[in-house]
Order: sequence, then structure tokens, then C-alpha cells
Amino acid sequence: MRDVVYLLFQLLATIAKLLRPGGNRTVIAENLLLKQQLIIHSRSRHRAPNLTTRDRTLLGFLSLFLHPRRIARIAIILKPSTLLSFHHALIKRKYRALYSPRGGKKPGPKGPSKEVINAIVEMKRHNPRYGCPRIAQQINLAFGLDVDKDTVRRVLALHYKPDTRNPGPSWLTTLGHAKDSLWSIDLFRCESITLKSHWIMVVMDQYTRRIIGFSVHAGNVDGPALCRMFNEATSVEGWPSRISTDNDPLFQYRQWKANLRILDIAEIKSIPYAPMSHPFVERLIGSVRRELLDRTFFWTATDLENKLRTYKQYYNEYRCHSSRDGTTPVESFDEKTVDIGHYRWKKHCRGLFQLPIAA
Repeated sequence: MRDVVYLLFQLLATIAKLLRPGGNRTVIAENLLLKQQLIIHSRSRHRAPNLTTRDRTLLGFLSLFLHPRRIARIAIILKPSTLLSFHHALIKRKYRALYSPRGGKKPGPKGPSKEVINAIVEMKRHNPRYGCPRIAQQINLAFGLDVDKDTVRRVLALHYKPDTRNPGPSWLTTLGHAKDSLWSIDLFRCESITLKSHWIMVVMDQYTRRIIGFSVHAGNVDGPALCRMFNEATSVEGWPSRISTDNDPLFQYRQWKANLRILDIAEIKSIPYAPMSHPFVERLIGSVRRELLDRTFFWTATDLENKLRTYKQYYNEYRCHSSRDGTTPVESFDEKTVDIGHYRWKKHCRGLFQLPIAA
């Protein structure tokens, strides 16, 4: 009890000295500040002491009575490494405040707008088999932009999630191809839904990559059938001066060579057993298989001809091509640029492909 009374009198005397003007309060504050630091420092000798809320409050209150120069001299808890860490932190915060953009956003180039992101994602969703270069070229062709394949890849990585439950065409699209009694669709061969072989001759212009025409023949192909197919595929066009063919035995028929002599057409043969020497039409056949024949059925030759006719229109007028710097084989004089904020999707080949047009 006596100790408590003495402590109380000592506390009252200290408060009176602090309230009295003069230099005593500074000396007392320094003594108390040093004692408090020694108490904190004695808690742990192997690691930095943990300051409680009470310690921080008391040290901050006592430092109010001291001159800033005296605080640096009596601060025995702070180590030089601590002051250096504080200094480095202040330097980083200074330059972050000076060179960071307004609004707290991360520095760096501005990405594509929300409308462009939505158009890229919708293009991929409507055409799952389109790759990044094809999507970039199709977006540039439709909207008059300058989007590259790397931008498309980054947008799809962040915003597009493929639907693994339904990788193929929908039943609505399949029924749309089969609504006229379930018809479906190559010189290459394909099979109908009844496993009947059909031969397709495709004729294209190597310079413009334009499809001149298709012709279909059910069953085996002989000399007269080959000539008939060529005449049908090129009936709406004038005949060229030269044609390029491979070394298929079908092009060795006497009737085929006589037909070319009558039409005054020179035949150029590719290198045997080297498909790369005949690249353009070989790639076209691969595109027809991947984009059309592998995704639809056909019953008869007429059904196949109708599907190839719609694909020819899509391929020539709407589908962009890497070899033509993202343009279509048939250039239109109409304005094709679409406003990125107002557009709708148009179906091609009965829903197999969907491309943006003006709303």
C-alpha cells in the first residue's frame, strides 16, 4: 500500500513538472522515453522486439515534448538497417506516385476496347474452328481495324472458354442441311451417308484463289465423265490458256487430252509424288473437307452440289485468306466496313459459319 501511495505522489509530481513551463518537462520526457526503450529492448535479445499498441502510443506521446534533433540522438531501438529500409520504401513510393497513371491503373499500352473483345469472342464462339490469324483477318476485313493474331490470342486466353460438351455443329444446323430430304456433299472422293462414293472436281484460279466451280459424279470416273465434269465446273467462266494438273491416271485418258486440244488449253503437269508442287488446290481440298464435308451429311449428288455451291459463295465472297493479306478472292465495290458498336451475325452454309455484318 505504501508503494502505491509513493507511486501516486511521484506521478502527480511528474505531471506538475510537465505542465509547468520550462525545460524540465523536456528532460523528464527524455528520461521516460529512454526508460521505456530499455524496457522494450530487454524483452528479447536475439531478435527485434515486438512493439505493442501501448508502447507505440507512449513513445509517440513522449516524443511530442522533444526537439526533432533530440529524437535522433536518444532513439536506441532503431537500427541503421531499419532506417535504410524506411528510406528505400519512401523512395519506391515517391517514384510510384510520380510515374504511375491516374486512377491507380497498371502502366502499359492500352489494350483493345470492349467492343473489339466482344467481337473476337463472338467470332470464335460462332466459328470454333477459326484460328487466331483467321479471326484477326476476318475482324479487320469486317470492321476495318488493325488487329493482329497476338492480340486475338491474348483476348481469347482471358475471355473465351470453349464449350467441350458440344464441339460439333448443333442439331439445328444439321437439320438445316437435311431439310430438303437430308442431302449432304469433292478431283477428290467423299462418301455419302449411305457410303456411296462420289467424285468431286474443283477448279480454282491460282492467282486470285477464287473457286471457279465444283462438279460431282457418283460412281467411277472414266474419260467421258471426266470431260463432262470439267465442262460443268467451268460452264459459267471463260476457259483459260493453261491449266495445271497432277499426275493422277485419270488425267491420262485419251478423251481428256482431246477435250483440251479442242478447247485450246495447254496442260502443265506438277512434279510426281510431290503434293507441295500443287499446293493451292490441295489446300483448297483440305479446307473443303475440314470446314464442310467433315461437319455435314449428304444423301445424293444433287444435295452435295447444292452444299458445294453455297460453300463456293462463302469462300469467294466472305472468307478471308492469308495469301491475300486477309481479303476475299472476290473484291466487292460495296462498303464492307462494319461499325464495331452496331452489327449482327449472318449465317453462311446453313449455319456452319457466322460472320458480322452491319446491323
